[in-house]
Amino acid sequence: MTTITTSATFHDRKVALEKEHITLVQQKNEPQNTIGNGIYQRYKNPVVTAAHVPLNWRFDLNEETNPFLQERIGMNAAFNAGAMKWNGKYLLAVRVEGIDRKSFFAIAESPNGIDNFRFWEKPCIIPQTSEPDTNVYDMRLINHEDGWVYGIFCTERKDPKAPKGDTSSAVANAGIVRSKDLVKWERLPDLISNTGQQRNVVLHPEFVNGKYALYTRPQDGFIDVGAGGGIGLGYVDNMENPVVKEEKIIFGKHYHTIYELKNGLGPAPIKTEKGWLHLAHGVRNTAAGLRYTLYMFMTDLNDISKVTHVPAGHFMGPEGIERVGDVSNVLFSNGWIEDEDGTVYVYYASSDTRMHVAVSSVAKLVDYVTNTPADTFISAGSVETIISQIEKNNAI
Repeated sequence: MTTITTSATFHDRKVALEKEHITLVQQKNEPQNTIGNGIYQRYKNPVVTAAHVPLNWRFDLNEETNPFLQERIGMNAAFNAGAMKWNGKYLLAVRVEGIDRKSFFAIAESPNGIDNFRFWEKPCIIPQTSEPDTNVYDMRLINHEDGWVYGIFCTERKDPKAPKGDTSSAVANAGIVRSKDLVKWERLPDLISNTGQQRNVVLHPEFVNGKYALYTRPQDGFIDVGAGGGIGLGYVDNMENPVVKEEKIIFGKHYHTIYELKNGLGPAPIKTEKGWLHLAHGVRNTAAGLRYTLYMFMTDLNDISKVTHVPAGHFMGPEGIERVGDVSNVLFSNGWIEDEDGTVYVYYASSDTRMHVAVSSVAKLVDYVTNTPADTFISAGSVETIISQIEKNNAI
């Protein structure tokens, strides 16, 4: 009988772990082998998963203190990433969630935007306010014209008004950091508004009449949107004192749509000649639970509060394995990158578990948003829209 020594076990496991990790990170990504809808091209493999997290974050690699090379700090998911181009590289500010349910931010970098994403040496250090964040997640990265890169994220803390024994009620708000190098982050005060809790807050990349414009998502409670549903718009004089005095809902909920229950903006909008392109998520209730999909709309170039085009239905919905995960039947995006040649990389998470990429272009997205029929909000109207297209094609 052969006895395997602890040392051999440690060495063999280390070699196997390193080989497995390198193979995963270096795996080439390819477009899905489908004709698709002509709007975007999905890619076969997730771009970032919990398994992409560096080994030295998860394992104590000292044989004396970890002779069996057990995973000491487990990672559960990598999802809901902000995105931006930085020094010629494609960066994702990934929400990494440990098995302890605590999320944190970490930068992953790719040379081409579709594969070979590698995490930077260490996770992001987010300075704390006088009231520490219990949990942080879903950072939007905005390269603002004031010269700063802002990270707007959700900060969650226990609800101080929760009844005794209630250990799940929470309060959500928009946390704000800024940086010049994406390594050292300056913490600014949390957003102050008069409309309840805030999630999915996004900073517009340009000044509007000398003010910072913020897309908000006011809600009555941590889970319940209530009367506050919809994508709002408010203005702040300076980010060192981020007080939004008034908010206007520019895109509300609507009965029997993909955004009937709640909706929120994804990344900061992309500026085009025809208007500002927006990517958002919409939520509806089903017999199987909540379903999150992505949708798009456009606002006026000179009046960002004016919605000019809204294609009917979702832009992207979960497909195949994307439907399965910690929170199933969910697509969520808070990051996209417009490249110099007009290519757009849409980074989206599936089922609160992993990150994917779909590739399109500004031209394709503008065409989709401006020329796709709008929702008539009734079945008869949908039939009329289809018949109109049939007759148009018959006339060719």
